[in-house]
Amino acid sequence: MYFITISEMIGTNGEKIARKVAEELKYTFFGEEALFEAASEMGFLSDIKKLDEKAPALLERFFSEKPKIYLDRLQSVIYEVAKKGNAIFFGRGGQFLLQSFGCAFHILVTGSMEKRIQRVMEEKQVGKEVAEKIISRSDHDKRAFIRFAYDEDWLNCRLYDLLLNTDKLSIDSAVKMIVDAAKSDGIKSCGTESVQLLGKLSLNRKVESILLEAGVMSPHLFSTVEGPDSVRLYGIVNSPEEKEGIEKLVKKIKGVKNIKNELVVFTRSMSGA
Repeated sequence: MYFITISEMIGTNGEKIARKVAEELKYTFFGEEALFEAASEMGFLSDIKKLDEKAPALLERFFSEKPKIYLDRLQSVIYEVAKKGNAIFFGRGGQFLLQSFGCAFHILVTGSMEKRIQRVMEEKQVGKEVAEKIISRSDHDKRAFIRFAYDEDWLNCRLYDLLLNTDKLSIDSAVKMIVDAAKSDGIKSCGTESVQLLGKLSLNRKVESILLEAGVMSPHLFSTVEGPDSVRLYGIVNSPEEKEGIEKLVKKIKGVKNIKNELVVFTRSMSGA
């Protein structure tokens, strides 16, 4: 199985190119609509919609765990659908989440500001001033979201295998270049181990988000996904009730069958007092 992630600067025809590449390769296209559908099936739709490729407000990031919960659930959805294989991921940070997979091919579609303004004016039926504002806001939101979610610069060329400037390229020409490049011998198919890893990564995000949502995460609480349905809990808690409650929370996660609860209840003797 293979993955292609396509990111775009607005006004470069990136989404049209991504959709056509999916058609040519007969891959599943995961843009907003398909990811929302997958999120709905997992019970995460409202959380995913609250991110929408925008960084949360500064106060919310500092005084609430909600942005981290939303992000964990977005990432869990992407990992989960990636297990099905042969997919095009448009936006949402797929180039970061799948960066370590040799079967993933990462593309950034770019263009000059002049050409981007022209396209936005035509597509949105707006004047130059409004087009410039649309582009500025889109670039700002994407930059802020990627910085918040992955602590990276979304325009860092090292993150991509192919950069396409569409100023002089038609949509069909860009699609052909991507399809030909995606068939390179250097891009190896993902096997069973990759599917298993995606499952573990997805489950890890689910565990973290449910613990954050319940307000029980602490610097002394840790979890590890040891298998497709197995979670290990370890660290320190304040009471037997808290230890039991954390285990019950994790048991609620769909697909979790085995929990190794190695949490230690803190006592005064452990503090050296």
